[in-house]
Amino acid sequence: MEKKLNSYTADNLTSLSEMEAVRKRPGMYIGATDITGLHHLVWEIVDNAVDEAKEGYGKRIEVTIHLDNSISVEDQGRGVPCDINHKENISGFDMVYLKLHSGGKFDESNYRSAGGLHGVGGAVVNALSDWMEIHSYRDGYDNYIKYYNGKNIDKGEKLATKIKKTPLDKLSKRGTLVTFHPDPSIFADTNFDYSKISTSLDDRAGLNKGVLFILKDERTSRHEEFIYKDGLKEYFVKHSYGKSPLGEPIYIKGEYKVDDNESIHVEFIGQYYQDLQMENISSFTNGVRTSEGGSHVSGLKKALTNVFNKYANLHKLLKGKDQTLEGSDIRTGLSCILAVDVPEKLIIFEGQTKTKLGTKEALNAVDEVIENNLYYYLEEHSKDTSAIFEKILSSLQERLEANKAKENVRKLSKQDKVKLSNLSGKLTPASSKNYALNELFIVEGDSAGGSAKKCRDWQHQAILPLRGKPKNVVGESLADVYDNKELNTIIYTIGAGCDKEFKLKDMHYGKIIIMTDADDDGCHIQNLLISFFYEHMRPLVENGHLYIACPPLYRLATKNEEIYCWSDEELAQARQKIGKGYILSRYKGLGEMNADQLGQTTMSVNSRRLIQVVIDDIEECGDKVKLFMDKNFADKRREWIDNNIDFSFKQDYFEEIKSNESK
Repeated sequence: MEKKLNSYTADNLTSLSEMEAVRKRPGMYIGATDITGLHHLVWEIVDNAVDEAKEGYGKRIEVTIHLDNSISVEDQGRGVPCDINHKENISGFDMVYLKLHSGGKFDESNYRSAGGLHGVGGAVVNALSDWMEIHSYRDGYDNYIKYYNGKNIDKGEKLATKIKKTPLDKLSKRGTLVTFHPDPSIFADTNFDYSKISTSLDDRAGLNKGVLFILKDERTSRHEEFIYKDGLKEYFVKHSYGKSPLGEPIYIKGEYKVDDNESIHVEFIGQYYQDLQMENISSFTNGVRTSEGGSHVSGLKKALTNVFNKYANLHKLLKGKDQTLEGSDIRTGLSCILAVDVPEKLIIFEGQTKTKLGTKEALNAVDEVIENNLYYYLEEHSKDTSAIFEKILSSLQERLEANKAKENVRKLSKQDKVKLSNLSGKLTPASSKNYALNELFIVEGDSAGGSAKKCRDWQHQAILPLRGKPKNVVGESLADVYDNKELNTIIYTIGAGCDKEFKLKDMHYGKIIIMTDADDDGCHIQNLLISFFYEHMRPLVENGHLYIACPPLYRLATKNEEIYCWSDEELAQARQKIGKGYILSRYKGLGEMNADQLGQTTMSVNSRRLIQVVIDDIEECGDKVKLFMDKNFADKRREWIDNNIDFSFKQDYFEEIKSNESK
């Protein structure tokens, strides 16, 4: 039945309050309601505390994760104003925590630059919490209020909660204490990650010289303190990548005048390393990590390219007439931190989550400050500069050799390319040309590959067995990657190229599925392949095309029934269901299943389980890939394991596992 055109009237329109709008569409304000969005609530409140410290109010910020998984942030700032705003006829508390785009950061007489949008962040966090309470210590009083579900009403939904004022014992006490509990009806997981918060506070401590950040976790009794008396320099030394520095760190600090009233402050510290085969640029704006970079990072890259090419040309370091250094050559082996402070009236973040800076003036600011200082540094530190250029010219040569290898492959005939794609993997292709529906299974070993070929959907599923473990590409040169037959097989089977030439539209498969044994070697192969795709085909991962197959761990069978289990919990439930008289099989490898079993449990679209590989935080992901996969990071890996992994298992735990497996 056709709908009437005039049935859509003004009565069909809905008007949401500001807080209801946040709860209805939280992704517009915090990016997502996953673990990243959950922690974005913390960053909003912490950034407000940091902004107070940057203005000179207090040098201590304390974050506490409580047993009920609520979290508190306390600072020594001026305290949130809680008197009545006569224009709005509401309290300062309600202005900050109930109204979007309200607060004190739109007036530069209160804050010159700010990372938190005092009012947007506070109100969004309040809207997405089932309760929030605030103590504002100022004027000799503890001013207290509590909100429920982003509303200033008590649980009985009666009158608005009045501000409670209690005289302070210490009249000099000042600051704000915000405690909130994320709403479990909005967030599927409300458990705060200690390591994620610890890393974030460490960042902020490095960017805010002399400010003490304290983190406490009542759930585990963990406790850390972060303070850098020498600021970014001290922070950089602690977090520097690589073990073989080529000279001392390069430190540049300067100011760029936008006009007579406004300036952008730029701070840079970087160092080249012989053993680092990639670049590592960490960027911040007004104390907030900009994981997606932005205009300030573009300014840095432009300055580096101009300065190093100018130096190379003047000192005749390039061999060919038309030879120039590309940005990738210059930044190979460079680990650096770039921090800018941008006035509030100029700040433009792309998205509420502040992961990318859009302020155009920041590009010119960084470009000018770096160019004006870096060239003189290179001239005045000739020994260090010579070592750096040896690294850069080596990178240039590797790039030229890699381009030559790619060009040779590009010139291969169609038949030669088919041979190349089948060289080590013996690809069994899918028959369909509907590439979006096709799936490529990268399978561990010929035995499992043989079974997979027998049970596959021949129309849409292709099988590519691997011989042994693929090469670990993290920290390796591009020439070594392109020279590896196993990796070339994967590249040309997928058909979309790699690195800068990768084109998502040219992929021959909608899903790339890694299928390995459920053991240590299988996990290692998964990590090696995921790292390869992340390093050289990142859009494939970012757009959700990479998956991990999940073969079952157990099979319980009787004469009339069989149950497959993917965990010990499922095994316990299956045992309880079947009772006695069953046969238990423990699958340690894909080859232990026959073709029918492999197809039914791991490959059939109707019954299989797949894990999609996604990137929640690009900055954290990049750091973790380097930490766990780069051969040059052994010391940092060992340090991370010592600080994050509990090896205090009892021997009887392992004995229990062996006993269960024997049963």
